Amino acid sequence: MTILVTGANGQLGNEIRIVAKDSHDEYLFTDVTEVDGLTTTLLDITSLDSVRRMVQEKDVKCIINCAAYTNVDKAETDEAICKLLNAKAVYNLAIAMKEVDGLLVHISTDYVFGDDPYNTPCKEDQKGTPTGVYGKTKLQGEKNILVSGCHHLIIRTAWLYSEFGKNFVKTMLTLTASKLQLKVVFDQVGTPTYAYDLALAIYEIVNHRKYIGNEGIYHFSNEGVCSWYDFAKMIAEYAGHTECDIQPCHSDEFPSPVKRPAYSVLDKTKIKQIFGINVPYWTESLKVCIKHLI
Repeated sequence: MTILVTGANGQLGNEIRIVAKDSHDEYLFTDVTEVDGLTTTLLDITSLDSVRRMVQEKDVKCIINCAAYTNVDKAETDEAICKLLNAKAVYNLAIAMKEVDGLLVHISTDYVFGDDPYNTPCKEDQKGTPTGVYGKTKLQGEKNILVSGCHHLIIRTAWLYSEFGKNFVKTMLTLTASKLQLKVVFDQVGTPTYAYDLALAIYEIVNHRKYIGNEGIYHFSNEGVCSWYDFAKMIAEYAGHTECDIQPCHSDEFPSPVKRPAYSVLDKTKIKQIFGINVPYWTESLKVCIKHLI
């Protein structure tokens, strides 16, 4: 089976390159730009004709969509582009898979929640209440997949980090190595997700065709719960950056155009039970990633 990966040069896309290297399936890694050292096929997913052409030419039967507009704050003033990438392009991919009876694996986000107050882990059937443009467009992307009628897996994740691209772990490694004191919010709680673990879960499901008869929405993050403050403390500890004094602070000390979800822990019961996925504890995965980075 030929599997097309969008956003292949991003965090998750890079991890899928790693986990899928010995696959019996043929992986086609696509993005809008090329990167030195990586084989990348250029594809504009905002063009349905371009997607259709590649699906037909390469006989694609599965698309793993790792592409998205993810700048949460900038999205507030860049709504048109955000909607194009997170909703319209997703519909293009869904239609292309519907036409060939293929599968779309789509990565979504905890930001589809957040406006309603709650303090228990979010389940897949919980009503989406996004607070900003990013979350609203990601939720619309999910709805577009359902409307298309294509075979699908929608996997929501949260607090993604890896050795690749820009993310909280890499930012904190830099800051805790260069600053004597740092303030990090403690009133936003969730669970970090090591992109390698998510890539492994996706690969396990697709490689063993476990998705057959199990379409729908799923949640995946690492196990456990922490605040951004706790996350930063562990990053500094594992990196040996002990001279930086990290202090907790409230979110309102860092004004933002978007209200972040105060509690975005995802309930992973469904993905574990249906697919038999083993989910590592967040600190264990963080240690692995930091070991690769320092």
